Amino acid sequence: MQKVTLTLSDGTRFHGLSFGADKAVAGEVVFNTAMMGYPESLTDPSYAGQILVLTYPLVGNYGVPNFSVEANGLATFMESTRIHAQAIVVADYSEQYSHWNARESLATWLKREQVPGITGIDTRELTKVLREHGVMMGTITLDDEPGIVPEADYEGVNFVAKVSCDEIIKYNEGAGKRVVLVDCGVKHNIIRSLIALGVEVVRVPWNYDYTGMDFDGLFLANGPGDPNVCVDAVEILRRHMSMTSKPICGICMGNQLLAKAAGANIYKLKYGHRSHNQPVRLVGSDRCYITSQNHGYAVEASSLESDWEELFVNMNDGSNEGIRHKTKPWFSSQFHPEACSGPLDTIFMFEQFVTKL
Repeated sequence: MQKVTLTLSDGTRFHGLSFGADKAVAGEVVFNTAMMGYPESLTDPSYAGQILVLTYPLVGNYGVPNFSVEANGLATFMESTRIHAQAIVVADYSEQYSHWNARESLATWLKREQVPGITGIDTRELTKVLREHGVMMGTITLDDEPGIVPEADYEGVNFVAKVSCDEIIKYNEGAGKRVVLVDCGVKHNIIRSLIALGVEVVRVPWNYDYTGMDFDGLFLANGPGDPNVCVDAVEILRRHMSMTSKPICGICMGNQLLAKAAGANIYKLKYGHRSHNQPVRLVGSDRCYITSQNHGYAVEASSLESDWEELFVNMNDGSNEGIRHKTKPWFSSQFHPEACSGPLDTIFMFEQFVTKL
């Protein structure tokens, strides 16, 4: 294992050992407090441009499942067809793995996809720094190659354009109602969840003008980065909303795009929500749910116009976790109801959407 250094933009350094690809990278350093799910997290397009820090101390002990793709083009066990995170940082990488579904080690997978992995980092201290300062840019460099220091931008970069599909893709064609899914970096389990409910899914690029298409409902997917740079997606959505009252459902970035199209503001959280245990409350009730989340931006609830209202709120910091229109079948969640990986307490969001088609 080569010696490597993670350097944050404020100059803080953490020294560790490489267990993935030996290369220098840069990205926004974020932390996830989930206890499992590293294959799903690494392949989640919402982590594009980010260095992922896992706070759970033991990583790699259950290996990685076979990276197979089904006939419909969806990955069998992953959330996309490749790793999107810039790198992964852990406290203790387990070289030995054991699981009925494992086909290779995490290290082997990372090396094959040319993604760095660092072990031996005090992720507790690193997380404390990020919580105090907020997320920062960081670089991973090889100690034997100190002159190679990569640079990366995150603010203002349209990562959605980097991870969205380039053409229309259809799933479950000819089955039941037709749903147009705006691909901002969609997790495959969102598509799986819709297919399981018997609808046809038409996946379109993030900036595709779907206003002239024939469909029964619109689904706004998750995605990486700043929703404020997705101007085309918001303009198309706003035009669609002015033309029809067909059902709309959004997840994660989809929540933010729906809010922007409705005239609300978006702001960046200090260190985001990335975990499997975020508690949210259904507004107007005492009913709470444990949710899986991965986002760094949030909707400014106070900027919602009078015909909109909050649907969920975060029980930890009071931030918005979903919105809905007061009279039209338009609603969204900031968390991930499909939760792959994570709890499925809110999977009913898909069912509510489909029943409105």
